Amino acid sequence: MPTTAKEVKEHGWDELDVILFSGDAYVDHPSFGAAVIGRVLYDLGLRVAIVPQPNWRDDLRDFKKLGIPRLFFGVTAGNMDSMVNHYTAGKRLRSNDAYTPGGKSGFRPDYATVVYTRILKELFPDVPVIVGGIEASLRRFTHYDYWKNELKPNILSWSGADLLVYGMGEHPLKELVRLLRKGVPVESLNTIPQTAILQDKEAPLPKNKNWEEIELFPHEECLEDQTKFAQNFRHIEEESNRMHPARLHQICGDQRIVVNPALPPLKEKEVDYSFSLPYTRLPHPRYHNKGAIPAFDMIKDSVNLHRGCFGGCSFCTISAHQGKFISSRSEESILREIQQVADSEDFKGSISDLGGPSANMYKMQGKDLSLCEKCKRPSCIFPSVCKNLNTSHQPLTEIYRKADQISGIRKTFIGSGVRYDMLLNENAPEEERKTHQEYLKELLTKHVSGRLKVAPEHTSDKVLKTMRKPSFGLFKRFTHKFQKINEEAGLNQQIIPYFISSHPACEERDMALLAAETKSLNFNLEQVQDFTPTPMTLATVMYYTGLDPYTMKKVYVARDKEEKTGQRQYFFWYKPQMRQQLERKIRNSGWFDVLKVLFPDKQPGNTTTRKQNYSKKKRISRKR
Repeated sequence: MPTTAKEVKEHGWDELDVILFSGDAYVDHPSFGAAVIGRVLYDLGLRVAIVPQPNWRDDLRDFKKLGIPRLFFGVTAGNMDSMVNHYTAGKRLRSNDAYTPGGKSGFRPDYATVVYTRILKELFPDVPVIVGGIEASLRRFTHYDYWKNELKPNILSWSGADLLVYGMGEHPLKELVRLLRKGVPVESLNTIPQTAILQDKEAPLPKNKNWEEIELFPHEECLEDQTKFAQNFRHIEEESNRMHPARLHQICGDQRIVVNPALPPLKEKEVDYSFSLPYTRLPHPRYHNKGAIPAFDMIKDSVNLHRGCFGGCSFCTISAHQGKFISSRSEESILREIQQVADSEDFKGSISDLGGPSANMYKMQGKDLSLCEKCKRPSCIFPSVCKNLNTSHQPLTEIYRKADQISGIRKTFIGSGVRYDMLLNENAPEEERKTHQEYLKELLTKHVSGRLKVAPEHTSDKVLKTMRKPSFGLFKRFTHKFQKINEEAGLNQQIIPYFISSHPACEERDMALLAAETKSLNFNLEQVQDFTPTPMTLATVMYYTGLDPYTMKKVYVARDKEEKTGQRQYFFWYKPQMRQQLERKIRNSGWFDVLKVLFPDKQPGNTTTRKQNYSKKKRISRKR
C-alpha cells in the first residue's frame, strides 16, 4: 500500500478512500494489524494508504501530506499499547522499540491513539476518525493507567474519535464500509457489532431487540469508589467471555459510551480470509538500509494457526481482545502459508513458530456448543479443565507432521508457550489422553530448538490461584515427563520457565520460597519479569483496588517501588552481587528454611562467610 503522495500517484489514484495512521513501522505481514486492516479495505475495492509512525512534533506535514480521505481516517497505536511499548515495569523509559527500523526509540508518542486522533480532529474536524488496535480496544471503558497512576475515561471521550472498533477488526470494518458506501453517516452507525460509540447520556440507546443490556457504574463514581470500578470489571470480563455477550454502556460526564456486543467466534472460512490476502510479508521498501525491524525478524518465518485463548490468565489481555473461543484456520490455509514462507528468497529452512496466543489450542472447542453458549467462565482450564472441552491434540500433531513434509522445510519449531495443564489432565477421556502423549512426544523430539518455553509463573499456590494458573506441582510433573522423553530419545534439552514477581497476592516470602524451589530443581532463572499492570486485566484491577472483583475480598498488593525491586531480586539469588544482600534479608526475616536451600554455607549461628573460613584455614596452615 502507498505511504507517500508519490506512491499514491503511482497507483493511478487521485483520491483516497481511507488513510491509516499507525504507531508501528509498516510491515505488510498478517501479524501486523495495520497491514491486515489495510489489505481488507483494499480487498473491498477501497483506495487505501498508510502513514506509519507520523511525526507529531514538527509542522504535522505527515498528517497533511495525503490530503483528506473520502470515507475516514483510521488510527492505531500499533501492535502494542504505546505505554507498554515505551516503559518498563519500573516505569523507566525503554531504549529501544521492536516495531521501528533499527530498534530505535522515540518514533511514536505516549498514548499514540489519542495523540494522532487529536491532531487529525484539529486539522480536519469534519472527517470521521475511527480508532482500533490493542491500545484502543483495551481502553474502551474506564480503565486504570499504571503510568499515570490514575483511572482514565474511555478512549473515545479522551481522544475525540468518532467510533471505536475493538478486538480483531476485519469483520466489523466490512459492515461499517458497506454502510458508509450506501451513504449512511458515521454518527448513525450505532448498532454495528464489536464497535463503540458516544452519545448524549440522556438519549435512548440505539434499538436492537436481540441484545441484553448492562449499565456499568459511571466513570465519575468509579473515581470516588474503587469497589464500583471493581464491580464494573467483573461485568466487562464476563461479557468478554460469553459467546453471545450483552451490550455494555457507561456514563462519562455528559456522554455515554455504548459498547456493542462482539461478533460470534469466526468460522474457519472467515479466519482463512484474513490470511489469504496478498501480503508481501516484507517491510515497506522505504525502510531499505534503515536497519532491521526486530519484531518483523522475530515473526517473519512464523505462521499463526488460530486466534483466541481460553486460558483466562488474570494478567493477560488476549481474551479481552481476541476472545476466549478459539477460531482456527483450515489445514489447507496453514500449509499454503508455510509453503509461501518456504519459497521466499531469504528463507533458511526453519519455521520459527507454528503457534498462536497459546501453542496448543488449535481446533479446540466445546463438545456440546449449546453449553458453551450459556457459559461465562473466564477460563476453560482453570481451576480445572472443563469436561465439555475437547482437548484432542491430534489435529495439531497432524499439522506439525504435514508441515515437515513441505518442500524446502528442514525444521519446524514451536516458539509459542505450551499449556501443559491440558496435557496432564488425568480426567480427560482415554482417547484424548492418547493424543496428549502423542503430541508431547512429537513436540519434544522434533519441534524444540533445544529449549522449550513454558510458563508456570510462580511456585506459590496462593499466588497461582490469583493468576488463574495451575499448581506448581503440575509443572514438576511436566518436568518429569519432559526429562523422561528426552532420555528415551537421547536428547539433552532444557525447559525455560517464565516467572512473574510482584503479582497481586505475592509477598516477599513467596518470592524467597520461589527462589528455593527453583534452585532445588536446578533452574537459574532467565525469563522473568516484574508484574506490569495493563488496561483491562483482572490482575490490574486487583493492583489498583486491592480487591478481587469476584469475591470483593482484599488481596495483598506490592505497589512500593522498593518492595517490587526487593521481590524481583530473588530471581537472581545465584548472582554474586546479590548473595550478601539476600542472605541478610532472609536471615533478618527468620526464613532459615529458605537460607538452608539457597545458601547452605550460611546456617543459623554461623556468621562467617566462605572468605572468612578460607582465611582462617590459611592461618592454621601457616602455623603448622
